[in-house]
Amino acid sequence: MTTERVLAACRSNWEYRGIDEVSVREMLDELEAHLQDAAAAGRSAQDVVGKDVRTFAAAWARARAPLSRRALRMAGSVSYVLGVLLLFAHLIGRSTELDVTADRIVYWAVLAAVTVFWQLRRGRLGLRRSWGVALLAGLPALLLTRHFVGDQPLLTLPLWVAPLLLLPGLPFILADIRAKRAKSPVGH
Repeated sequence: MTTERVLAACRSNWEYRGIDEVSVREMLDELEAHLQDAAAAGRSAQDVVGKDVRTFAAAWARARAPLSRRALRMAGSVSYVLGVLLLFAHLIGRSTELDVTADRIVYWAVLAAVTVFWQLRRGRLGLRRSWGVALLAGLPALLLTRHFVGDQPLLTLPLWVAPLLLLPGLPFILADIRAKRAKSPVGH
């Protein structure tokens, strides 16, 4: 396994586990230095991280951030993403109420599951691949659900739900922004 693949796998694992961006960059810099030292000594990346990169990354993540903090951060992030998606859906539909149907729930669940699985295995998707996942995995799931279940609304969400879902993620976003500012060099 190449150094780039090890770093990509570790990055995606740490991001998935809710470690903040500044800490992820610090961990990647430290790991890259270890990998470069190993390469200079004639050892492979596998000699540094072991046979299973995911296990290595998970162990480092557990040591870096306790489970309760990671779970809280992940819950806030998921809530924030749902709020953003709902807000965009309200804006696109130009409505103060949004009908939630089974096919939309299945579409977004399949898209999220495939994206998380891909990122854990191979790293970031990128724009082109994320559109491919949406078309190749999400769209068939949406169409099959619509065919078998129908497109009747399960519930209607008012506009105020979207900003309410944004609130739990805001402290983490603000903390990340502050950490990036503190980490960036002063006087460009």
